[in-house]
Amino acid sequence: MDLDMIIIIILFGFLSAFIDSVVDGGGLISIPALLAIGLHPATALGTNKLASSFGSLTSAITFIHARKVDLHIVKKLFPLSFIGSVFGALIATRIPPELLKPLVIIMLFLVLIYTLVKKEWGETSTYQKLPPKKAIIFAAFVFIIGMYDGFLGGGTGSFFLFLLLIVGFDFLKAAGNAKVINFASNVGAIILFACLQHVDYKVGLIMGISMIVGSFAGSQFAIRKGVSYVKFLFIGVTLILLLKNVYDYVTKHFL
Repeated sequence: MDLDMIIIIILFGFLSAFIDSVVDGGGLISIPALLAIGLHPATALGTNKLASSFGSLTSAITFIHARKVDLHIVKKLFPLSFIGSVFGALIATRIPPELLKPLVIIMLFLVLIYTLVKKEWGETSTYQKLPPKKAIIFAAFVFIIGMYDGFLGGGTGSFFLFLLLIVGFDFLKAAGNAKVINFASNVGAIILFACLQHVDYKVGLIMGISMIVGSFAGSQFAIRKGVSYVKFLFIGVTLILLLKNVYDYVTKHFL
């Protein structure tokens, strides 16, 4: 690696982590940067997972320190997300992830519309302990989203955040809880990428260090700005993820 490549890795790592620290979408910045320096697509994905795990851990710790994470809930959901991610990554070695693309597009569209229509949704936290039946359904969705992260990945943070909003958390606390759960699914995916030798550890560690700084800055900024900022960023990133998935699907199947 020359100096120009290192600068690209650091700058784009910081920027992607700043955005990814609150919602999802950082991979839209970091993965193209890793491809631009010449990494194989599979290695770029694995290396990005390694680097982003540093960022998501930093963001999770920052939210925990600011008391924006319900530790009682996330300690139960953490293993579900982790196991789901490993299971999803194993499925991805046997089934083409592209089969899920149409479903992902539909889900992102529904998430975006629901958030725009429910204007006061997520402004204040109304969460109460879920009854057993709803708790089981909620846990099942956490496992499924974790599995999706290992299988395909794009939009995982948005789906986790949306799920937490549904059960009554405000945007800021939902973002904090989602980061902790998302870290679990990141670790699960890294294990498989590492086993398949699709991780460039030198690049991943350099980008990971810059992502630590970016995640800390982004999390602190979100905590200071509050719910309205997180909601705005969530809508913006979800829209970008939706448009990217639609573009990828159309160009591959119709152009």
